[in-house]
Amino acid sequence: MNLNQLTLPTKDLDRSVDFYKKLGLELIVYSAPHYARLVCPNGQSTFSLHLEEGPINSGCWIYFEIENLDQKVSQLQKAGFDFEELPNDKPWLWRESRLKDPDGHQLILYYAGENRLNPPWRIKE
Repeated sequence: MNLNQLTLPTKDLDRSVDFYKKLGLELIVYSAPHYARLVCPNGQSTFSLHLEEGPINSGCWIYFEIENLDQKVSQLQKAGFDFEELPNDKPWLWRESRLKDPDGHQLILYYAGENRLNPPWRIKE
């Protein structure tokens, strides 16, 4: 099994597409006004947006792993992105930075390297 697709609701498809393109994703499907799909710059994971008429629940946290995190966050700040938390080292051995997308979804830009799948406390078989 491989998780390869995540879809988020949005109130404004074009605004959200623009946000995620500026973040670094590539637009591969655009079916306005209801749907768009983007691909992550590394690997083959896709990320889509779906127009939602009702209230949006922003209880989902989306993690994007970026090897050169500090440099990328600096570039995004210069491009006008507003971060809630700048890159810092976490007790779980990841370096993270946080911001919200236009619909209020929590995004975590991070770098974990080997610790993402193999932290020192990983359950042994």
